[in-house]
Parts: sequence; C-alpha cells; structure tokens
Amino acid sequence: MFDILTSPDAWIALLTLTFLEIILGIDNIVFISIAANKLPEKDQKKATMWGLVLAMVQRIILLFAVSLLIGLKNPFYYIDVSWFSVGISGQALILLFGGLFLLYKSTSEIHEKVELPEHDEDVIKSKNITTLGKAIFQILIIDFIFSIDSILTAVGMTNGIGDHPNDALILMVIAVMISIIIMMVFANAIRVFINKHPSMQLLALSFLILIGFMLIAEAAHLSHARFFGSEIGAIPKGYLYFAISFSLLVEFLNMKYRKKEEIIEDMEEEEEENK
Repeated sequence: MFDILTSPDAWIALLTLTFLEIILGIDNIVFISIAANKLPEKDQKKATMWGLVLAMVQRIILLFAVSLLIGLKNPFYYIDVSWFSVGISGQALILLFGGLFLLYKSTSEIHEKVELPEHDEDVIKSKNITTLGKAIFQILIIDFIFSIDSILTAVGMTNGIGDHPNDALILMVIAVMISIIIMMVFANAIRVFINKHPSMQLLALSFLILIGFMLIAEAAHLSHARFFGSEIGAIPKGYLYFAISFSLLVEFLNMKYRKKEEIIEDMEEEEEENK
C-alpha cells in the first residue's frame, strides 16, 4: 500500500505538497487566530487546537471525495445576455460566498476595533463569539472554503504519480497531516502574537479582505464571467503573498523602531530621575 514512498519522485511530490499546504494554510491560521481570540482566555488555545484537528479530518474526508470536488468545477447553469455571460459552477459559488463571508467578517471586525468608542466595550463583547462551538463552526466553514482550492491544486500536482490509483491519494493525505501538525505547533504562538499587538490584528484583518477579494475574483474567473466582452482574469497568488510578506516586513520594522523609541524614552526618564 505504501510502496509509493520508496519512489524519489513521490518524496519530492510529498515535500512540495506539504509546503503548499502550509503556505495555503497561513490564511486559515490568521482566521483561526482572530476567531479564537474572541473567546474567553481559557478556551482560546482549545479552539485553536480543535479547529486545526477538525480541519485536518475535514480535508482528509474531502480528499476521499475528490471526484465530487472535481465535478463541482463543471457549470450547471449559464447566463448569457448582451453585456454579461457566466457559467455557474458549484466550486465558483463556494469561492464566491466564501469571499463575501471574509469581506463581511473582516470589515465588521475592523469597524469594531477602530470605530466603536472604548466606553462601548459591552456592545463589542455582545457581538463577539461567546461559545467554543460557534468559534469552531466558523473555523470549519472557512477551512472548507480554503480546502477546495488547495485540494484541487494538489490533485493536479500528483496527477500521474505512482502505478496505483490510490498512490496520489496517500501522498495527499500524508501531506495534509504533516502540514496540520506543523501548523498546530506554531498556531498558538501566532494567535498570542496577533492578540498582543493591535496593529497586527488590523493587518491580519486587512489580509483577510485581500484574500476575500481574491476568492471572489477566482470565482468569476472559474465561471468564465465576461463583462462587456472582457473576461475576468485570476489574481496570481504569488502577487498576493508578496504583498502580504512586504506588509509584514514593514510592520516588523515599525515594531522594532517603536521598541527602540520606548527604550530611549525609558533611559531619558531614568537620567532625569537621577539628576
């Protein structure tokens, strides 16, 4: 059954798949961190761990139903008028509603953090996730949305690997398990870091807005949507991840600068007291 693991090509594919799952899972960790941080402190770590464990189970189930996922790519309804045409598919609808959900969730969170006054903390708390079950449910929904894209990408990468039809499936399941375990190791540290730095919370929410817009554009691209004769193209994920990485670099530099300023201020205060 596991003879495929004796092949060098299989190991290269496994490493590539694992790396891909980790990169695509960064979006998931950001959302998990924001959802978990709205819970009471005693439940935050539990929500993160259970969210990732159930996400792994969900992805493995989806891998076994990969033929169904591939079938979701086929359009089941067409709209064709003079200025607009589209072929609606199950996959496109999942990405569309997922993107809209991320846009709504992220803008709502930013509004609460920036616009609402401090004395309305009770109002903010009343809108927060109050139970562990609700948090995990939201995590599973968003993981399902992200899983569609990553699983179909993995299927394309493993096509033709191995002599047995199940060889590619074995590699994908192992890659998912390894990537989730790695994410579990770092997820709580990322969650605590995001919660500790308000600027990182806003930056993470901004990332989710970008990802939500990308999902909507991807849905339109997969549906071959055309407006006034022009087809909507997909947004290359490399551009998106570069923008996110550059934003993180700038924010880390800002944090380092602010920390240096605080140290200088503390030293000046000590000198004043000594005088």
